[in-house]
Amino acid sequence: MLWCCLCGPTAWAARPPEGATHVRALTFGILPIGGPSESLEAWRPMLDDLSHSLHLPIRSLSVSTYEGLAQAMSEERVDFAFVSGRLALDAVISDRMQVVAQLSSSSGARGYYSVLLVPKDSPLRTIDDLFRHPGRLRYARGEVLSVSGYLVPETQLFANRKLDSDTFFASVTVDNHQNNALAVANNEVDVATNDTADMERFARRFPDQYARLRVLWTSSLIPHPVVVMRSDLSAELRQRVTAALTSYGKGRNAAAEQAKLQRIYDIDGFTPAGNETLVPFADIEFNLERRRAYSAQWVSDAAMQARLHKIDAEHEALVRRLMAPTLP
Repeated sequence: MLWCCLCGPTAWAARPPEGATHVRALTFGILPIGGPSESLEAWRPMLDDLSHSLHLPIRSLSVSTYEGLAQAMSEERVDFAFVSGRLALDAVISDRMQVVAQLSSSSGARGYYSVLLVPKDSPLRTIDDLFRHPGRLRYARGEVLSVSGYLVPETQLFANRKLDSDTFFASVTVDNHQNNALAVANNEVDVATNDTADMERFARRFPDQYARLRVLWTSSLIPHPVVVMRSDLSAELRQRVTAALTSYGKGRNAAAEQAKLQRIYDIDGFTPAGNETLVPFADIEFNLERRRAYSAQWVSDAAMQARLHKIDAEHEALVRRLMAPTLP
């Protein structure tokens, strides 16, 4: 596993504002987009601005895998992080974190879409064409914690047909969106998962390879990623960081800050949000588990019904927890 860590300004950090608590370094975890070094480079200008406005040093931690970021959060090596909905669910349930903000798109879109990519000249013209070739195609997908790279296509395409993508294809490779798109463009795989937000970035960085791709399938809308923060940080610190984050790109330096935001994603900033934002992601997981239960082999119908009842009860409990008021 590849870990990259880049520290923000420390020695020059000014004294905290009047009435603030002690100065401490904060560590920001970055969802892997492309490579770790690319993600660090994209986020650093905004994080430097936040560090200056908060009078706190902010370090950044970027990793090569979703599992790496999940581990860093569970080990409390990350204070706040930009994560997918699935990672956020784990962080809220297990790691004493809470949602404080959600990405907002510069286009005004309420979310993004998972897609399946094929080479432009692929004989696959429809999703039905794909399912006519069991055991013959090469597949590239995201990690199991990736919403658009695994969970949504697995739920909406494969589980719906009582299939598992890991056994349907002749071969399966797991990588990030950028590398999977490159694999399709270079004819190293026949089909790969991706999403519309990452494809916009890919088109700018790899225009020649992008021209060799075609979208075979598009999912339903997926809500934007979120920012989570450790709930054991002081209320004063959580409020300061959240205010700085959600006001970024909206004040007197909006034009310069918006340019820095565009280096990260197609975003114009962050809006305040809470754990209830994660309910759609809990629903995705719920639907996948139910569909897997229906397609499994059971000793009796009663055994299947017991499993379904357990899935329903756990989902209802999770939704109640997500909808409950969070710490101030």
